[in-house]
Amino acid sequence: ALRAVKLAEKFNIPVLMLIDTPGAYPGLGAEERGQSEAIARNLFELSGIKVPLVSIVIGEGGSGGALAIGVADRLAMMHYSVFSVISPEGCSAILWNDPSKVEQATKALKITSEDLKRSSLVDDVIDEPLIGAHRDKEAAAVALKNYYLDSVKELTALSKEELLNRRYEKLMALGSFNE
Repeated sequence: ALRAVKLAEKFNIPVLMLIDTPGAYPGLGAEERGQSEAIARNLFELSGIKVPLVSIVIGEGGSGGALAIGVADRLAMMHYSVFSVISPEGCSAILWNDPSKVEQATKALKITSEDLKRSSLVDDVIDEPLIGAHRDKEAAAVALKNYYLDSVKELTALSKEELLNRRYEKLMALGSFNE
């Protein structure tokens, strides 16, 4: 993904990244082949790209695989999508050593679009047909297209410096919260 984004930057083309992945493989072999470094490199490089970046979670956004392309000026989620650093199954196995606690893990992780919008981890939630985009693919595609075009229109009006400053401020605000 990073090579394509850098090419888009070279030709001053705004980027759309669609996130739908269960995440990075959690095995030793993947780590030996540099998976963590690749994710970290993406996070670092994307933060400095000088064209508008729009990422949309369209299904499952899991683990480092999703985080690696989630650095964006606009991060949105389809209404019925999920986004998390770990799957509910992985969380229940680690925290409770009990796979039957998936529902409890899901609630604790707050992985829904509404949860993440409420906590300001995503910018917007894109409406989709009742029960999911698969019910009306054309309507879902139009909603995605409109969101992307509206975002790009707003973001391309900014200078490169302002675009990078806003992205920096947005990233630095992640993780701070009030209870």
